[in-house]
Amino acid sequence: MPKGYLVAHIRVHDKDAFEEFKSLSGAAIKAHGGNVLVRNPAPDHREGAANGLAIVIEFESYEQAKTFYESDAYTEARHVREKISDTDLILVEGL
Repeated sequence: MPKGYLVAHIRVHDKDAFEEFKSLSGAAIKAHGGNVLVRNPAPDHREGAANGLAIVIEFESYEQAKTFYESDAYTEARHVREKISDTDLILVEGL
């Protein structure tokens, strides 16, 4: 079964409040079996408008990635993130 991935670019406006998001989202990621593959605050941005902190999280399946994203725990974290950043985020199925 192909793995599922969350890929995001986050432009943080309040670094102190972002720490709360990191704590909440980290617990949700762990609870859903996610594995953070990339967390880079200064990626080598070459093309397009999706700049900012780069995040790639791997899940055992696309369904597991969706379950994580739609979970109550991540919804709580997402509400914090939405107040203090602008985000481009996609869920994709691996090969």
